Amino acid sequence: MDKKGMEQSCAACESDACDCKETHRKARHVRQKQGSPLVAGVTLLTAVGAAAAAAWVVYSNVAVDHDVFLPNAVPAERLSFQSQRAGLLSYYVDRQVEGRPLVLIHSVNAAASAYEMGPLFRYYRTRRPVYALDLPGFGFSERSKREYSPKLYEDAILEFLEKQVGAEADVIALSLGSEFAARAALRSPQLFHSLTLLSPTGLGLKQAKRGSQKAEQNGMNKYLHAFFSFSLWGRPLYDLLTTKASIRYFLEMSFVGDAPPELIEYDVLTGHRPGAEHAPLHFISGNLFTRNVMQTVYEQVSTRTLVVYDRDAFSNFELLPELLAQNLRWSSVRIVPTLGLAQFEQLDKLTDSLDRFWEGSLK
Repeated sequence: MDKKGMEQSCAACESDACDCKETHRKARHVRQKQGSPLVAGVTLLTAVGAAAAAAWVVYSNVAVDHDVFLPNAVPAERLSFQSQRAGLLSYYVDRQVEGRPLVLIHSVNAAASAYEMGPLFRYYRTRRPVYALDLPGFGFSERSKREYSPKLYEDAILEFLEKQVGAEADVIALSLGSEFAARAALRSPQLFHSLTLLSPTGLGLKQAKRGSQKAEQNGMNKYLHAFFSFSLWGRPLYDLLTTKASIRYFLEMSFVGDAPPELIEYDVLTGHRPGAEHAPLHFISGNLFTRNVMQTVYEQVSTRTLVVYDRDAFSNFELLPELLAQNLRWSSVRIVPTLGLAQFEQLDKLTDSLDRFWEGSLK
């Protein structure tokens, strides 16, 4: 009997003992499932998404310029040296005025560079010697494919202070750069006269941590990096993070007002240099955060330290009061309204606080 005849026979069968009933019930269920609009829609969307991803991979490899011209981040002399521990390191310097050196350490993100510290560099360059370092994997420093870790950045800062600055310095670090600078101060306090941390990471409650910080805390960072850095889509993924629209979106989260167009443009450029993806892919995987940094580093630092904060889309400061109670060498100032980049939006308030901190008059 053919299929149609079998179905007609079973439909007419009144007996519960018919062997065909259950078979055809399952067959109808399969046909209904296969014909579901939801399943068809999901299948279509999956296919479209895969096609779009494949098209972007091709576009990234064929049409995106990964070797654009990058101007200096700061209008000053740019020098470099070959460090033993962190490869080629580039930095900006202005030594036209004598005094205690000021060293500026930028943050870590998809398109970080010394440009982030430009307002402070320009303000203090006529008042004291100023240095601004491009951290490994960013700006004009070495961007090779290698293991990027908190230890690498700690080593880079220490070797820079030892060999290029050569004197006890006031150090200002931004965001995740704060963890690296604090690690360096803990290890070699004799190189630091003071330490200032602008909107530092590592002071949020565990449940309040976000994105890559969570990846480090739950041990997923190594797996995420293996996925993100896979040769087929590693650079295309990074290219998505460094489109002008993406950079503007994330920068706007750190500004009360509009993000400066010049900062957006520079971030786009520095994100389109050879090897630009290597350090940021370690960052978004969570590899660059120090686990329990408050207990293992911040509470142990003996250098006189100032925390500058307000609100931040990427960091929380719930543990700051506890830290200040645990380490009496630390103090804080809240500069309102800011979202993590006080040097751009509240430069006068920031420099006033810094000057009073260095003078010992900040309460």
